[in-house]
Amino acid sequence: MNPVVRVEDLRAEAGGQRLVDGVGFAVPAGRVLALVGASGSGKTTTGLALLGEHAAGVSVSGRVEVRGRVGFVPQQPSSALNPVRRLGAVFREIAASHEGDPDELVATALRRARVSADLLRRYPHQLSGGQQQRVVLAQALVGDPAVLVADEPTTGQDALTRAEVVAELAAVVAHGTALVLLTHDVEVVRALADEVVVLRDGRVVEAGPAHELLTDPRQDYTRALLDAVPPVAAEVPERAPRLRVRGLTARHRDVAVLRDVDLDVGERLAVVGRSGSGKTTLGRCLAGLHRRSTGEVLLGDRPLARSLRRRPRADLAAVQYVFQDARASFDQHRSVLDQVARTAVRLRGARPEHARADALAALGRVGLDEHAVLRPPRGLSGGELQRAALVRALLAEPEVLVCDEITSGLDAVTRAGLLDLLAGVPCALVLISHDLDAVARLADRVVVLRAGRVVAHGPVTTTLDGVKERMQ
Repeated sequence: MNPVVRVEDLRAEAGGQRLVDGVGFAVPAGRVLALVGASGSGKTTTGLALLGEHAAGVSVSGRVEVRGRVGFVPQQPSSALNPVRRLGAVFREIAASHEGDPDELVATALRRARVSADLLRRYPHQLSGGQQQRVVLAQALVGDPAVLVADEPTTGQDALTRAEVVAELAAVVAHGTALVLLTHDVEVVRALADEVVVLRDGRVVEAGPAHELLTDPRQDYTRALLDAVPPVAAEVPERAPRLRVRGLTARHRDVAVLRDVDLDVGERLAVVGRSGSGKTTLGRCLAGLHRRSTGEVLLGDRPLARSLRRRPRADLAAVQYVFQDARASFDQHRSVLDQVARTAVRLRGARPEHARADALAALGRVGLDEHAVLRPPRGLSGGELQRAALVRALLAEPEVLVCDEITSGLDAVTRAGLLDLLAGVPCALVLISHDLDAVARLADRVVVLRAGRVVAHGPVTTTLDGVKERMQ
């Protein structure tokens, strides 16, 4: 078959560092190529090259041929959605740039991505993470692209939503679209890929048919990516709750997204549930990032102010929040090191030179050297920024650490290292996650949310099987 995508000797450099080194592949229509590899292996840089784009400061050479238009689904769908415009207006604007009846183009794209037309009246913040992902897919499908590049399309999704996204992508491929899949999710690769290219430090280390490479990889590196599964955590002795939630109800505009939630945070609490169940809103309420709420969040016996702006410095340090989208949580114009060190200065009153030394040491312990962290965020991979964000929060010496889907979008090796780091944190942990392997590894108790209500809770050792049934 004639390929619709052909890449030969693709190279990319930034600041004297080789990001991609001689990558090549071809993809026919109606076929799926998966690019896999650890964080920083060059997957996203390669995917952007198919769009004729690259990050600031990156120079690209080599040959990239694409027959037809390319659609792109980014790793973080919120980054592709305009927060101040209704979805319908954006869809009409996209459709106007293509030939054909705009209404029909939009309707076709919505149907192919399985998005309800009712969502067009909403703003992005009124959608769950799964709905945002499907909307971004629909936007990419307007105009019927020949090639779709999907960067971690199942990041942060529960098992059922993940299966739905896989089904949507399979339907797109069946329509004749070529799919280039950039992912760490081995199960998605198994479900969709025809061919697999394994990248390490910008180079192809292994490539071949998916059914062969996934069952009998030749390289130890590939086996590590496929096999890294965290062990189940040992039981943690129960202690008095560090954080308590009583009667918490929260709203987005006029819609209640949490309803009368009660829970205690002892040592390691996992919060699970489908996309849109209220998990992230709960975490934001704990950290003072969501003001439209009633009820109480208590640190020990002391009520915390609902708004971050009204919390004193000690309370700001006491409850730290690590965002799912690490890149969006950093200022793109300052070095990562300066931003990490600033936490110790602002929240602990540390002297700048001491804070910088502490930050460098802590970042080094998670594999980020001084050369890397002196760069602005755009110079680091998503996995590297996630580790930096975690270090930044820990430098506040918090009593409670809230982590929102921070293992999503990481390759198995990087994810395992991050889980090891989380297992050793000296504070209480609230893990908001769809990753039930991570829950088994880290949590001692589990809370299940559905439509904003607690529908199950208990010890991880006795509750996790029931959680899996509820999440399927």
